[in-house]
Amino acid sequence: MGEPRVAMVTGATRGIGRCGALALAARGFDVVVTGRTVHEGDATEGAVVIPGSLDTTAAEVRAQGRRCLTLAMDIMDRASVTAGAEQVLERWGAVDVLVNNAPYSGPGTEARFLDIDCDVAARVVEADYVNQIRLTQLVLPGMLERGSGTVINLGSGSALVAPPGPAGEGGWSLVHCGAKAAFHQVAVILDVEYRSRGIRAFTMEPGYTITERRLALGRHDEFVSHFRGDPPEVAGAVIGWLADDPGADALLGKMVHAQAVCQRHGLLAGWPPTDAGR
Repeated sequence: MGEPRVAMVTGATRGIGRCGALALAARGFDVVVTGRTVHEGDATEGAVVIPGSLDTTAAEVRAQGRRCLTLAMDIMDRASVTAGAEQVLERWGAVDVLVNNAPYSGPGTEARFLDIDCDVAARVVEADYVNQIRLTQLVLPGMLERGSGTVINLGSGSALVAPPGPAGEGGWSLVHCGAKAAFHQVAVILDVEYRSRGIRAFTMEPGYTITERRLALGRHDEFVSHFRGDPPEVAGAVIGWLADDPGADALLGKMVHAQAVCQRHGLLAGWPPTDAGR
């Protein structure tokens, strides 16, 4: 048997990151999971406890017979990102698949244009674009040395289409979608520069996803009048497929629409529900 394959998933405490980590484990990867919430109950918004933690995700990965390394890492802090990547490479030697999933997590992402705090906007760009470039720079040389590696970047439909209304009225703020629009180009550049050296790069647009956080905060129906909401397992299944299936190579360097890919390839049993319309 060959060396175990290693996947690193940022923001894996809950939602798409957690589901991606579990899908990768199911496909035989050992998984590094990062995030800010280490223990259940650590994450709160106001009086609401947001479920999910590195502890829980790691237990679920290990229950599938795979190794799991947990790292408390904050994508908003470049020193934390650098230290996290260095620790992974020191302890496990290599990263075969990098899933850049963790976004900025903080206030100010729902402001209308004239209310945008430019300091907040700069922090969002730092977290959602610059620091994820840095993380990729740290693991990419090892991929190039081995002649193979996959980078999956989580995009956003908010950067692709006009919002159906202003922020706070069924739409979204420029603060979030502007940073994501920049991040969408990272996989494009990786593909152009390094495909010939064995690097596979994708941007995955997950579609409107009903996460544990949205459910806990009662915000699961925020966009349902315009977009169908799906569980994070949909995007998670596509992450696993992109990392592991040669058929995904037809989408190298492209925007991958997770909901459509999941349905086309039958990646998630029982989804979409038979009564779900498009």
